[in-house]
Order: sequence, then structure tokens, then C-alpha cells
Amino acid sequence: MAYIKNLFDRNFLEYASYVIKDRAIPDLEDGLKPVQRRIIHTLLEKDDGKFHKVANVVGECMKYHPHGDASIGSALVVLANKEYFIDRQGNFGNIYTGDEASAARYIECRITPFAKDIFYNPKLTTYADSYDGRNREPVLFPAKIPVVLVMGAEGIAVGMSTKILPHNIIEVMEAVKACLQGKRFQLFPDFPTGGLLDVSDYRDGNGKVLVRAKLDTSDPKRIVIRELPFGSTTESIMGSIENAAKAGRIKIQSINDFTTENVEIEIKLARGVYAEETVDALFAFTECEQSISVNLLVIKNSLPVVMTVTEIVKHHAGQLVKILTRELEIEKKELQDKLHLRTLERIFVEERIYKGIEKMKTAEGVEKAVLDGFRPFMKEVGSRGVSHEDVEHLLRIPIRRISLYDINKARNEMLEIAARIKEINAHLKSIVAYALGCLDGLIAKIKNNEEAGRGLRKTKVGAFEKVDVKEVVKKDLELRYDRKTGYLGTAVSGDVVAEASPFDRVITIRNNGSWFVADIPEKSFVGPGAWYIAVADKEVLLNTVFTIIYREAESGLPYIKRCVIEGWIMNKEYSLVPEGAAVLHLDTRPKFAFTAVYKPRPRLKILREDFKAQNFAVKGLKANGVRLSGKEILKIEVKAK
Repeated sequence: MAYIKNLFDRNFLEYASYVIKDRAIPDLEDGLKPVQRRIIHTLLEKDDGKFHKVANVVGECMKYHPHGDASIGSALVVLANKEYFIDRQGNFGNIYTGDEASAARYIECRITPFAKDIFYNPKLTTYADSYDGRNREPVLFPAKIPVVLVMGAEGIAVGMSTKILPHNIIEVMEAVKACLQGKRFQLFPDFPTGGLLDVSDYRDGNGKVLVRAKLDTSDPKRIVIRELPFGSTTESIMGSIENAAKAGRIKIQSINDFTTENVEIEIKLARGVYAEETVDALFAFTECEQSISVNLLVIKNSLPVVMTVTEIVKHHAGQLVKILTRELEIEKKELQDKLHLRTLERIFVEERIYKGIEKMKTAEGVEKAVLDGFRPFMKEVGSRGVSHEDVEHLLRIPIRRISLYDINKARNEMLEIAARIKEINAHLKSIVAYALGCLDGLIAKIKNNEEAGRGLRKTKVGAFEKVDVKEVVKKDLELRYDRKTGYLGTAVSGDVVAEASPFDRVITIRNNGSWFVADIPEKSFVGPGAWYIAVADKEVLLNTVFTIIYREAESGLPYIKRCVIEGWIMNKEYSLVPEGAAVLHLDTRPKFAFTAVYKPRPRLKILREDFKAQNFAVKGLKANGVRLSGKEILKIEVKAK
């Protein structure tokens, strides 16, 4: 049994780790999930400037992704609809209507130049074997911007989940620039569907946001939805409006969808209903307003970590500097190698060193002749000297190239290489300024790309109060009570005791002093002769003083208790009076007079006594009542209201 338990534990941990790291959660470094990374790698491999059939891309990507073509195809469509990394041709669906993309054999795509600028650098990318060992795939791309904030992400793993909202790409890069300059910055989400956004509880990426549709109410008899809240489509939002209309939450005459390139859902209102009074109901009962909880969980150094937007920007600011430094150093090394070889070639041809190998009969002799020929020019060659590999390179120069060798052209090329090395050295000394220039170049490319909307913000950020459903819904339910049978509810034939909405609750105080709060019933037995029935509005009850006059069970003496009902647990029964006590009167007036009528006794002269309720203090709900008299009570007479 222990062996089986250990086996299950190990297999579960391996499965959980695989789902978290290799499927559901994006990596901090390049902001991509494994399937997205493999798609971009495939497009970079196939890139020739032309469009490729998506079916072919999916087929090629299956060399790297072991989970089938369906997951690759759907991920590619989502990635392409982000607009920045994949160019589209054909029907890739509609983010407004929710229509699906055409079959993979009908649509085409290719990698964008912007994606190459952000991701592609094989010299800095670490590669690993694919799942079958036949190919090599990138472990992570050296991304130059916080892609995870640009694209957003949503994924459910084992025991954890992530929900990252997309942000405006230009604002993200401007935030990285501000971070590099030591300035303050603040980032808020931006959605491709537009709409309105309240970020008052965003908490830097780990709170929640309120999103709303943008409504046109210029015509008092109709409402037009111009922009959608994040996560909704025209179909889902129309469905929610129709359901609200059927439930009687809103009154509409018709609803029509005229969406093409822009969202346009027309809601014609019923007779006697106007736009201003319907807007709050749309926000309360339909998808026109939604609350979205966010959780910024990413993979960092192979471990799942919850981070903030600010932390991610700071991380990528440092990462950008490191990537650019490594790129410059690699380019500098390559240029130095090239300059060294060009110097050797020039001397080799210009000084006719190749003439010295004509009489040599062995390879060793040939190499020695070349090295001897370079001895007078070692000052020009520099400290690197002439290696065996350098000699091999020189000996492979074709005769035709030697005969056509242009000394002036070679010297100009060497001057250009030296100038570029000098420029690289200057960049390395002021790497932050170079990084800022790199970001400015990327921002310029985005602004010049009309298909990407030039990076303009689409979602308007503002503050708006969440609509309280209880305030919007109409109180169109009649709560009735039959005092004889003791039944209470909307389906009871009796006196109307309150007008309520389906979201209201009702408080009932029975004739024995017990009370409880429950949902509005259709038909429920509460007992005949209840003292008090009303809608349980906390604000109203906090301002209502309940005066209870009761007779104690053992002594029969009269007591008065004044209290306020401050809170309750739903459907739990409480009592205002001690056990066994008989309630003689209950009143909610702040001031009233009453007369206590005592039970006749021998030698008892005063049988009636007047009191004023307001003369007694208001105490806590659990406090005992105040004794009115030491005489046994018969009844209470209250003056008419």
C-alpha cells in the first residue's frame, strides 16, 4: 500500500507541475504559454515574407507541441487576434460577435516584423530537444517588452489559476521607459472591445475591476450599445438583455444587432419607458456591467509566483538592459573577428604573401611561409596575431578573388567596421539611453501600423459606482398576510402588508415575541395574529425603536422593553421577551401613552396607571425589560394613533 501511495503522490506531483509550467500559466520572461511559444517559433522558422496556410503552420507546430492540432489552431487564432505578433489573411473570427474563425485550410498567417524585433535572436535563445527528440525548440524567447501585460492571460492549473488583463502596448513600453529613467508610472488595463473601466480596486493587478458597455442614450426612446465590456460578445450581451426583459427587470420593445466593423446593438424601449431610467437596470441585470477579479500569477525561474504590474515592469526594464547589452557584445565580438580577418586578407593580398607558398611542397611549409610573410606586419595585425585557423581561412581565398581584389573597397569596409565598433562601445557605456532609444523605435513602429490601431487606448478609465440591484429593481410584489390562517406570501389571499422586490427580505414578529428574517416567500406559515411584518431594510430598522410591553410568566408583573434590531442571521429565530412571557403590546412609535390595567385584589385601590413610552430608555436587544409595577397586570390600553 505504501508503494502505491508513493506512486500516486509522485505521479500527481509530476502531473500538477506539468500542467502549471507547460500548459496553463505564462512565463514572465516572454509572456507566452508553451503552445504560443511553439507557434511563434514555427512561424519564425517558416518565415519567407509570404503568408502560410494556417493548416500548414499547425502541422509544422505539431513537431513541437504534443497535444494535437485543435489546441494549436485555437491558440493561433487567439494570438493572431492580438494583432501585434501575427499578420492575418482571411476570416479569423470576430471578437465583437464571438463568431469563430474559418477552417485552418482557408486562412493564412505570417510572423510580423514587430514580433521579430521583440522575440527573435537565436544567438541569445536557449534551445532544448522537442518531446520526441527529433527537433530543437526555444525554452524561452528573450522578449524585450512585458508581453504578459500586453496580451493578458487566463489559465486554470492544478490548485492555482491566473487571470491577467491585457494592457495598452504603448502605455506598457512608456512604463518601461519611465522605470529606466527612475520615474513613477501607473498601468491600467485596456481592452480590444473598448468599453468603460473602473480601476479603483485594481490593486496593481491583484484586485478586481468593474467593466461597462458604452451606451448611447442621446435618443430618449432607445439605447444603443457602442462598445462592449471585456469578456462579452454581442450575442452574450443580447442574451442577457432578453433574459432580463423576460424576467420583468427591464421593459423593452425590441433589440437588434447591427454590428459590422463597429459594435451597434439597438434597444428600443417600451411605451412609457425612457432611456435615463433604464440605464441603471441594464447595468444591474445584464452583462452591460461586470466585475472581473484578477490574479497576476506567472512562472518565474520555473516556479509559479504572484506578482504586481509594477514588479513585472521593473523586471522587464532590467531584462531589456541585459538583452541589449548581450546583443551589443555579441555584435562587437563578431565585428572584431571580421575586422581581424579583413586586415589579414588585405595584407595577404596587398603584400603578396601568397607568393611565398608557391615553392612549398608540404602543408607545414605552406603555413610557415604564410606566418613568416606576416612577421613585418604584426603591428597592423594586432595582439591577436595569426592563428592556424586564420591561415586556413586565407588559404581558402579563391584566385579569382585575389585577382579582382579592390584595396580601396576593402579599406572602406574596414573603416565602417571600426566606426560601428566605436558606436557599440558608446552604446555600452550609456546602455540605459540606448534602451530608451530602442523602445522609442518600437513605439514608432506600432504607431505607424494602422491595422494595430496605432496603439491608441480603446477603453476609457474612470470611476463609477456599482449599481445596487435592490435600488434598481421595482417593488412590484404584493406581500399579503392572512391573520386568521397565519399564512404569509405573494400567493396568499389576505391583506397587503408590504410592497417588495424579489431581492427583499421580510421580518416577522410573532404574537409570542419571537422574530426572524427570511426571503420573500410565495406562501409560508408564520402563525396567526403576528404583531409586526415588514420589509427587512437595515437602515429603516436601525432607526426604528420597538417598544414591547409584556407580562412575566411566573409573577404576572408588567415589563416594558425598548430596543433596536441591528442585525440577524437569515432564517434564525430570536425572541424579544423572556421565555414564557406573554406579549401585551408591541409598538414602533417613538412616543405614545398607554394605561396599565391591574388585576383586582383585596385592599388594592389603584387599578389603573398611566405611562409614557418615551420615558423609558432604549437598551440592547438582549437586555431585560424594565418592571412597570409590582402589581399583577390584567391588560394594556393604548391610546389610539
